[in-house]
Amino acid sequence: MEYALVVRWLVVFAALWAVGVPLSARLFRRLPGRGSGFALPVSLVVLTLPVYYVGHISFGPPALAVGVGTLLLLSALAGLDVAALRRGEIRLAADLDIDRRAIAEAGAVFVFAFLFAVALRALDPSVYASGGEKFLDFGLLQSLSRASVLPPEDMWFAGEPVRYYYGGHLVSILLAWLTGTEPEFAYNLALAGFFGFLVTAAFELGRSLSIVSGANSRLGGLLAAFFVGFASNLVTAGRLALLALPEGIQRPVAQAIAERSRYSVSQVLATVSEFSYWDASRVIPGTINEFPLFSWLNGDLHAHMMGTPFLLLAAGLAFAYFRTPEEAVSERRGLVGVTALVGALQVVVDTWSFPSVFGVLFLGLVFAPARPSTIFISRDRLDRFVGDDPVAGETARVLGTTLAVGLAGGVAVALASPFLLGSVTGGGSTRTIEILAPENRSGFGALLLVHGAFIGAFALHYAGQLRSGQGSAHGLDGRQTLGLLGGLAVLSVVAAVHSFAALVLVVPFVAVGWILLRSTDDPRFETVLVVAGAGLVTLVELVFVNEQAGPGRMNTVFKTYMQVWVLWGSAAGAVLASVVRDAATTGDVSLPKVGFSVRAGAVRVVGVAVVVLLVASTSAYAGLAVSEHTNTPRQETTLDATAFAEWWHPNESTAITWLDRNVEGTPTMLSAPGTTWSETVADKRNGVMYSWRGNPESSLTGVPTVAGWAHEVGYRGPEAYYDRVRDVDAMYVGNESTRMELIDEYDVAYVWVGPGERARYGDIETDVPWLTPVHRSGSVVVYEVEEAMLR
Repeated sequence: MEYALVVRWLVVFAALWAVGVPLSARLFRRLPGRGSGFALPVSLVVLTLPVYYVGHISFGPPALAVGVGTLLLLSALAGLDVAALRRGEIRLAADLDIDRRAIAEAGAVFVFAFLFAVALRALDPSVYASGGEKFLDFGLLQSLSRASVLPPEDMWFAGEPVRYYYGGHLVSILLAWLTGTEPEFAYNLALAGFFGFLVTAAFELGRSLSIVSGANSRLGGLLAAFFVGFASNLVTAGRLALLALPEGIQRPVAQAIAERSRYSVSQVLATVSEFSYWDASRVIPGTINEFPLFSWLNGDLHAHMMGTPFLLLAAGLAFAYFRTPEEAVSERRGLVGVTALVGALQVVVDTWSFPSVFGVLFLGLVFAPARPSTIFISRDRLDRFVGDDPVAGETARVLGTTLAVGLAGGVAVALASPFLLGSVTGGGSTRTIEILAPENRSGFGALLLVHGAFIGAFALHYAGQLRSGQGSAHGLDGRQTLGLLGGLAVLSVVAAVHSFAALVLVVPFVAVGWILLRSTDDPRFETVLVVAGAGLVTLVELVFVNEQAGPGRMNTVFKTYMQVWVLWGSAAGAVLASVVRDAATTGDVSLPKVGFSVRAGAVRVVGVAVVVLLVASTSAYAGLAVSEHTNTPRQETTLDATAFAEWWHPNESTAITWLDRNVEGTPTMLSAPGTTWSETVADKRNGVMYSWRGNPESSLTGVPTVAGWAHEVGYRGPEAYYDRVRDVDAMYVGNESTRMELIDEYDVAYVWVGPGERARYGDIETDVPWLTPVHRSGSVVVYEVEEAMLR
């Protein structure tokens, strides 16, 4: 394997981390650890945004130099003593508080997570067309490596800019340039890097939350890292538990599960020897329910994965605001402003999670002890305005939050306008927000299988919060406790009648969490994250985005659930660390008004047992999936994402390699379209999209073809795409004058004739004066168009 490349990437990550530490220390000065685990995402935001803007004029080494220069300058301003610098002395600023121990702990977590992901990718490095979006992702990476200006040219729609969120691929190619790595290796190393960013950010958030709540910081951080990066849903543990039941019970239970999920009875009863890592991501009918470990095992370098570290960075900034006192007005304004910058980049990295960046910010502001309106007006003026009226105070809080978040979101949209105006509003299929029909909502069992571990952890957290308030003005007495339980019972009945399982499983986390956060003198930010995730789960049970990318609510749940997982996973670390703390220190639990009492010893046993059970049940998948991964067919252990082409498609691999190495820039290539649809020919290819026949020559090189995958229907609209398909057919089998006219119109420089073209068109006339063969290998001939001969 390419060990030197791995070391080189680690060295560059270390350098980016070192440069990012002063910036993180300033931004997260109110948090324990000073945001050490956020240093890499902070550096990447500061590096990438200038490159993105300069890249619209000129993309390449000059743009990278601007990004690196901006990062170094801002780091120096944040970390160095400016007065000493003017005297020619280099020293750290006296007020720069850096926690070296926290840096070491976060660094160790990053190295472990990065190397873990590297090992996974080395076992299965290939960017296969099937089982995901790897052809799209690698094609975007290659397109960026060839681009001279942003946005890059679409490798599946030659002559037009890409209409897809490519910000994560932009970060990846910048890392490739900084490390001097070719795209075929950068794909897997960047994928491992993003896993490291995510797990380390979760560790940092979990550690900080735990310290603030008085729990063990390392335990909270490691549990957060575990739940975000290595845990799974309860599907695998549930199957193992089912197999342990007597045979007479197994089949009826399996039948009931199959009727309420996407599984068949045989899938539910599959033994360990029949395990497939894929099944746990398809639980709720009509949806995709991915979690990070599945996604990185599957190996797409995809937007919904690459956006997660920046979403946690935004959560960290909201936590920093949450901890900032009201009198530090400039500091709070700065945190909101920096969140706008993170949001601007997130639009280009993962547009789906852009609203969540500001949703978490909204919750952080509205529940923070500091009143958000004081960002705009003085504390004295606000006091005169609201007085002692609680309604006026809450109204001012909500309005101030809405104004602050609205302004930050507006700035982010303005900064991201080059992408929004070009890639989002440039045509394509219609996207509408629609109400979800009750019969399409998620059932009780499916929701519990996907979210059950978190629901159990957060139920403990809420119970602890309610119990700890007893005897104070904010606590619940026995009658109130019974009222709360009664309310939940009513919700259960309503949920059953209206097929709305989330109403009882998830909505209470929003309602009770809101009450807890506004009624206590010491609100907990992990509760904010619980409310945020619960709000997202509830939202996708009510509405969905209807678009061409997936039938019904599939894509909405797919893209939203990854955000829920990383927010809830980070919160779970601190919550369970607190459970362990409480189990070790609590006295007897007593609710005298309802005649309820539990001995402290029982609480300790139950608390620790619950934590152990949750960790064990969510670990079963990882053990089986990683073991299965070691048996992936391959000829060697490598990080080369394109090596599979040589292993399994040698006849075409040589021609693809020749094209990649000998053709510079983005000249237009003609190859068979990425669809079997045609008005004039009988396509004999067995599948195109999500198969090897789906434009490997453009997807693996970034050299754009006239009409690639039918994904372009969603990006451009059916009329634009199928018009091109007709023209491609005519360029291969039309009369010579039509062929010449269209070749000239599309400015085609190369014509690819391989097995896919022959399967679609049969015999292709290439003995014409305007085509010159420039490469032959195996079953492929590449022709260069003699432009002068077309006229």
